[in-house]
Amino acid sequence: MKPVGPELAPAHSSMHRLDVHKLADEAKFNSFHWSVLIWCFVILVLDGYDLAVAGTALPSIMKAMNVEASTAGFMASSALFGMMFGAIALGALADKIGRRWAISICVFLFSAFTAAAGFTNDPITFSVLRFLAGLGIGGAIPNAAAQMTEYSPKKVRSVMVTLMCCGYAVGSILAALLGKQFIETYGWQSVFIAAGAAVVLIPFILKYMPESLPFLIKQHDHTHLREVVRKIRPDMRLEAHEEFLVPAEDKAEGPTVGRLFLDGRGFSSVMFWVAYMTCLFMLYALSSWLVKLMGMAGYSLGSALNFLLAYNAGAVVGAVGGGWLADKLNIKWVTTAFFSVAAVSLTLLGYGAQPLFLIVAVVGASTLGTQILLYAYAGQFYPTSIRSTGLGFASGIGRIGAIAAPIVIGLLVSMKLPLVQNFLAIAMAAVIGGVAVALIKHRSSASSHSHDASAVGQRP
Repeated sequence: MKPVGPELAPAHSSMHRLDVHKLADEAKFNSFHWSVLIWCFVILVLDGYDLAVAGTALPSIMKAMNVEASTAGFMASSALFGMMFGAIALGALADKIGRRWAISICVFLFSAFTAAAGFTNDPITFSVLRFLAGLGIGGAIPNAAAQMTEYSPKKVRSVMVTLMCCGYAVGSILAALLGKQFIETYGWQSVFIAAGAAVVLIPFILKYMPESLPFLIKQHDHTHLREVVRKIRPDMRLEAHEEFLVPAEDKAEGPTVGRLFLDGRGFSSVMFWVAYMTCLFMLYALSSWLVKLMGMAGYSLGSALNFLLAYNAGAVVGAVGGGWLADKLNIKWVTTAFFSVAAVSLTLLGYGAQPLFLIVAVVGASTLGTQILLYAYAGQFYPTSIRSTGLGFASGIGRIGAIAAPIVIGLLVSMKLPLVQNFLAIAMAAVIGGVAVALIKHRSSASSHSHDASAVGQRP
């Protein structure tokens, strides 16, 4: 087979240098990309299940352990606190020990400790185990998003990341469907213990999931590196004298956390944190209170639950559609537009505008869809060597919004304000998030990538 593209033509020098990111960017979508997508999707299905399972089983747990709503709320939120620390710590760890090991640690934490929670019979032990499971739940998404971003061909990168993130929603739906059957038949413990089965995947993840290319170069693991490159670009003929390189940006040493603020990335990193916080605030405000707020508007529980279905259906369409648009247009402005649509649709929902089910679906598309777009955008913003750290910090600090949302909206509901004011409070978060994304300076980060690529001696 002949090499494709001028940059892959045989060099006249004895050493031919190949930029591994360029190889991945320009690859044609093939079975290797499918395998990375499927692995990351499956991990997020399990991740989503392990987070949602507590909410599904909470009424049964409250009855079994004889706890009040305030204690139950703390038990449910302990995993959220774990997620905040897990996203930051395991994101940074992945850039040090490699992504396969970091993802495997995440799977072990969320599977083993969710299963262990099924053997508890007091709220404190349950909460501690849910916190430990939360470390893995929080670490899985930024690492899977970093992995998918690195290996996706540039033309379909956003849609690949958004498709992968839908695994999280699938996991939540599975928890609701299986939860009802299992809890009625076998008790609440069964849905937790079932989560432990995922541990068997760890040896397969370590064997079949590819490692990050810059990490392999750093480790001088040329055998594994050449094997992965062959899978990414089966159209290429690799010679014995090929030398694989990464942009200088990805070879930079030093603490990965500090590098989030180098090369003009500091302000933009903070804007990503604000965007994640506001978006997760919207998501958790709606997931905690949508049914209650629609009930306050005079809708029966049955139709309020139908709103939840419309919301989730819209979310899936928004996630995939947003990814597709981001690949065709500018991902920054697509994400900003999604925040704007969220602000408008939430305001309309507060005023009870018709058709209501359609507006609820648009709210789903522009809130969960926006969150998934943010993972795709942050993954493309940070260079590979600090990608897991960048995504981990944004995701972890963003959890502050997730933790605050149920409390803030709960306070507003208790103040018995008009319904529209509750929705306007959630819409205000969308406005702040949209402004934050609009202020991100992606051009400077992208230009630093291109300068760095040329710095390693990459020549046509």
